[in-house]
Amino acid sequence: MYRVAGRIAWAVLLVGGVEGCMNGSAETPTKKSGDVFAADREDAVKPVDFDARRAYSYLEELCKIGPRISGSEGMKKQQQMLEKHFKEQGGKIDWQRFTATVKSDPRRQQVPMANLIVSWYPDRMRRVILCSHYDTRPLADQESDARNWRKPFLGANDGGSGVALLMELAHHMNDLKLNVGVDFVFFDGEEYVFEERDEYFFGSKHFGRTYRRMRDRPFYGAAILLDMVAGKKPHFPIDPYSWERAPDLVRAVWSIAHELECSAFDANAMGRAMQDDHVPLNQNGIPAIDIIDAGYPHWHKLSDTPANCSGTSMEQVAKVLSVWLQRVK
Repeated sequence: MYRVAGRIAWAVLLVGGVEGCMNGSAETPTKKSGDVFAADREDAVKPVDFDARRAYSYLEELCKIGPRISGSEGMKKQQQMLEKHFKEQGGKIDWQRFTATVKSDPRRQQVPMANLIVSWYPDRMRRVILCSHYDTRPLADQESDARNWRKPFLGANDGGSGVALLMELAHHMNDLKLNVGVDFVFFDGEEYVFEERDEYFFGSKHFGRTYRRMRDRPFYGAAILLDMVAGKKPHFPIDPYSWERAPDLVRAVWSIAHELECSAFDANAMGRAMQDDHVPLNQNGIPAIDIIDAGYPHWHKLSDTPANCSGTSMEQVAKVLSVWLQRVK
């Protein structure tokens, strides 16, 4: 993920809160959201009994590996850990393997990368996606002293939190009554970046292109991206690009958050404009939104460690996701 300076000029606050948004009090987006599955608010379903401590322990396990940079030994160890974990929880594993080239460094050509796809109810053609990147950035480029940029840093929230959340959610997937299939997708190469001219989002671009080319492909009605969801004081305003491209999905998710009193979700605020893995998904026909705490103070710093993260923050997000999954039809 990288930030785009300023805020989208057309974005307005959802002054009426989530209910106001549901009643159409917000400005009408300039683009339609596409065919997003409906989530009926009247379905009386409960959130999963998410274990915040176990989720946090998963985050610690990931960070004990060290940096999980694309193509590195740390990434290979993480991949082995995740394949074993999700198989044990009953998920169907698939790997999308590809290579990527860094523009700024001729030594980094054809870097091996892989997206991990974990499928629940793989026989169902109508599907939704919960996704996160699982690589860590090679440089701590927000450190004020450039001499610290190349020191190993763990990427606990940025690169680890979405993974840890989905590792814990996997314990509950077989107990949920779902109407659609679900894929957990972990994107590689989200920020394999050494200079600003380098390319972002290798994994989600590859996933989107592959999906678009498939003949007998599943129908992905919606995708929810998780990025930096474990900060100790999370704040999830509405991402402007998500609102522009998939407003129905934004309404559904932030409405559930309001219903469950998950205070980290702020329906009255538009966040910074973001480039993130949801952009290539939308560009390839998958309505996608981003749940992101862009104000996380340890972003791209050596201090992005488990000590600055919280399992209860992940629990808020997981509760919203689990109710949404059960209502999607």
